[in-house]
Amino acid sequence: MLLVLKKIIAHSGISFGTSGARGLVVDFTDDVCAAFTQSFIVSMRADFNFKRVALGIDNRPSSKRMAAACAGALFAMGYEVDYYGVLPTPALAYQAMLDSVPAIMVTGSHIPFDRNGLKFYRPDGEISKDDENKIISLNDYLISFSPNLPPTSLQACQNYIKRYLNFFPEGFLSGKNIGIYEHSSAGRDLYKIVFEKLGAVVTSLERTDNFVPIDTEAVSEADQAKGLSWSKKYSFDAIFSTDGDGDRPLIADEMGRWLRGDIVGLLCAKALGIKELAIPVSCNTAVEQSGFFSKVIRTKIGSPYVIAAFSSLNNAVAGFEANGGFLLATDIHSSSASLTALPTRDALLPALALLSLTGKNPLSELVASLPQRFTCSDRLQNVSNTLSSVFIETALSEPQQLMIDLGLSEKMIVNLDQTDGLRFTFVDGDILHFRPSGNAPELRVYVESISIEGSLVLLNTALKGCTKLLKDVTVK
Repeated sequence: MLLVLKKIIAHSGISFGTSGARGLVVDFTDDVCAAFTQSFIVSMRADFNFKRVALGIDNRPSSKRMAAACAGALFAMGYEVDYYGVLPTPALAYQAMLDSVPAIMVTGSHIPFDRNGLKFYRPDGEISKDDENKIISLNDYLISFSPNLPPTSLQACQNYIKRYLNFFPEGFLSGKNIGIYEHSSAGRDLYKIVFEKLGAVVTSLERTDNFVPIDTEAVSEADQAKGLSWSKKYSFDAIFSTDGDGDRPLIADEMGRWLRGDIVGLLCAKALGIKELAIPVSCNTAVEQSGFFSKVIRTKIGSPYVIAAFSSLNNAVAGFEANGGFLLATDIHSSSASLTALPTRDALLPALALLSLTGKNPLSELVASLPQRFTCSDRLQNVSNTLSSVFIETALSEPQQLMIDLGLSEKMIVNLDQTDGLRFTFVDGDILHFRPSGNAPELRVYVESISIEGSLVLLNTALKGCTKLLKDVTVK
């Protein structure tokens, strides 16, 4: 029986979120993977000419099988497949842009291993929301295919390494003692090479064959304890890690304290001489308060929205997200080298740029020099998007009553921002932001305050109160 692509995708339970199509592994059948692949390629053919497609995966147990289905569909459509195996998403995107070909990355990033996803790249960068709509709307029939993976090429990893070795000064990390928390990161086999080639002494930490869903926006208590312990044991200058697919950094200072991603992005932008920024609404307000940038645009959360805002900027442009992923929109030139634009989230660039600012000083001093605004975030899991939306609609109708119900009756609201979810700014300058996740059944909670202690108290109070309120929310 002939199957229509649009119906396969609609009935799969897979949907586009803030970063690609995500869903349960059991829902990513071979037909579903092939349907997404075929729809993507057909949508790309309208604007680009290409004969090959780049393909990569992360270390999730399900990723190789899904990639085989994608590759099988591509072969059936008459395309060659450049299969790069396990590698960071930005490395795949960079190679695809060098070759002017589309790319598919099989990854679920930081979400649990029982879920996975597909990220799609045009020959000139990430797909847009319009591209997503085209992918899910195609009425063509699914092509007959057989899952098949070609041999793995190392070219994309090699070029990604060269990208940074050619830009940063040789030996600029000499004297630095760096720990790399490898876990199951897709880039764990190349990060040590880059840091050592640039002069650092590197210690590999906790490599595992089991997939670890590292969320750089909600660092677990266990990982927080690891950072402190490792730093004390090894006297690191910094610890570097990433999420599962290597597009979001996780960086700790010399004391083993993990830095917030938006602080990393802010310092990276400063190091690169960026003048104009596009960032999601959830990022730290120290970005504006720092005075480093001539223009800052705030967007909805998700790299497609950040990228869409680049068209409104024109002078040394970049963007970053609260998770730390850095998007370079324009080429950067130093006195001796150039760094070409890579408008997709990258974890390695912000780490290296951050360290280039420190010199002989500790990383903590660099962070302390910024306006002292402290953010933290967490998530309430197993909360459907429908339930989250009803909660936010109710909160919007009676915002001050919500504060009372949350146990925050002393918080007086001075501004409501609905750019993405519901973001409250209070008279004392504190910020509380609720947002349904675009990647999983979760309600994200973000806070900002003038002290670490204040942000933690606000977050924990909000989480506790929200948990109680959600039990009473009625979904019609």
